[in-house]
Amino acid sequence: MSRSAGRAVELRAARIPWIGTVAHHHWLVVSEPSCTTRWEVWQRSSAGGESWGHLHRNLLPPRQGVGNGASWLVASFDGEAADRLAHRLLAATIDYPWRHLYRFWPGPNSNTFVQWVLGDQLELPWRGIGRRYATRRGRLAESGPQTQPTER
Repeated sequence: MSRSAGRAVELRAARIPWIGTVAHHHWLVVSEPSCTTRWEVWQRSSAGGESWGHLHRNLLPPRQGVGNGASWLVASFDGEAADRLAHRLLAATIDYPWRHLYRFWPGPNSNTFVQWVLGDQLELPWRGIGRRYATRRGRLAESGPQTQPTER
């Protein structure tokens, strides 16, 4: 994928209702000069926006929380790292192995998806319950951007 000027990808998180002190929902936001899109896995398939099973694009506004307060920025990517992530997100509509399956515990869930997209270069914080599901199944991406997440 060629580099798009001005493309950035945000890793965002919000506290999950009722269990937000121990569990966070993570998603990715791709910002380009022409549009901004939110990518995430949701507990219900075909819940809104565009969907491929449980995988959704633009189910909610890009930076809106999930019912337990505002979202926050965990990490951001630009340049080649953002291009790789954007390409992986587009491919996920076909390549993500669990787009038709959702389980709160042990996964696959929203955090499994985000970890799968990010690959082995960044591990979600411990409140990203389900983040290690893909690793245990041997299906984690082979590479991803180098950065460290922040936790709230």
